[in-house]
Amino acid sequence: MARFDRYLLSQMMVLFGFFALILVSIYWINQAVRLFDRLVGDGQSAMVFVEFSLLTLPNVIRLVLPVAAFAGAVYVTNRLSNESELVVMQATGFSPWRLARPVAIYGGIVALMMSVLTHVLVPASLEEMKKRESELSQNVTAKLLTEGTFLHPSAGITFYIREITPEGALRDVYLSDRSRPDRAMTYTASEAFLVNDDKGTRLVMVDGLSQAYFQQSTRLFTTHFADFTYDISGLLASPRGHVREVRHVGSWELMTDPDGVAALTGQSLGFVLDELHGRFNQPLMALAAALIGFSSLLVGGFSRFGVWKQIVGALVLLVLVKLIEGLVTDPVRSNPALWPLVYAPALSGMLMAMALLAWSARPRRRRLVPPAAPDEVTA
Repeated sequence: MARFDRYLLSQMMVLFGFFALILVSIYWINQAVRLFDRLVGDGQSAMVFVEFSLLTLPNVIRLVLPVAAFAGAVYVTNRLSNESELVVMQATGFSPWRLARPVAIYGGIVALMMSVLTHVLVPASLEEMKKRESELSQNVTAKLLTEGTFLHPSAGITFYIREITPEGALRDVYLSDRSRPDRAMTYTASEAFLVNDDKGTRLVMVDGLSQAYFQQSTRLFTTHFADFTYDISGLLASPRGHVREVRHVGSWELMTDPDGVAALTGQSLGFVLDELHGRFNQPLMALAAALIGFSSLLVGGFSRFGVWKQIVGALVLLVLVKLIEGLVTDPVRSNPALWPLVYAPALSGMLMAMALLAWSARPRRRRLVPPAAPDEVTA
């Protein structure tokens, strides 16, 4: 690899790492906040939150890598243009196609990273996260063992514990069941215990009061009890089992048995093929984004006023590529035979970049100065 290629590639990789770190941090923190509210609100521990946050990280990285590749290419090209380094290299005989070689290598490296994410890490992390969500949804005890907080494990159910002792006793328990429209049941107890058996989870309340309010007769019945057993699992919404989705399936299984995956997940064959070929198209999108960012700025050449117009043009081209990606999704999912359309966004982006490189490589015509008249020369 030539020295210029190594220089340009190193500059772009450094800026790519910087933009990727910033974008991943912003996007990941945004997701982590919502995840924290949901998990902690369900009574889960901090370790569960950390585990789920790490499982969402591969998909976050997959989303931001093409944007980081585009930003890195634009930033480095803009800096080289402002410092006249590109002008010097073109003056030494480097054509736009030759200048684009390290950019293509740079985009290829990012595409390889994207391939590992789309084919291996993202499906595996999503599958593991779905399994953990299914396990947590079936753990009734984890949802209820939170002291000092009014919990709503399902519609119409409110549960409160003032304190949980080291021995596992629940102090000052409040349970309200308004799931039925014709009556409202309220239970309070000074102490309670959660007991798991083969039939489900039961709440054993000691020294408490039950209140039943009937809507039709508008009457309230109260009963004091020394001990009372209530089936908590019957009150909670029955958790759904682990349902496999197309995006959780590995790429090899999608390639070898697309019909079986469609039958297993309940999706159409077009949906499965769109997911499979989309995993190959996304790395190509990263390569196209890098080439668009470089070639768009190369068209303008050197200017004392900067290349902000070219930067806006590059953003417009990137939006067009994403628009094409949105337009081809529904036809492919409706008709599996149209799966080649999945690659249309990446190919169109590369064609745009090649057209811009060809335009910047065209001979630049100089303005012809009209020859001086003989009388003017004599004078």
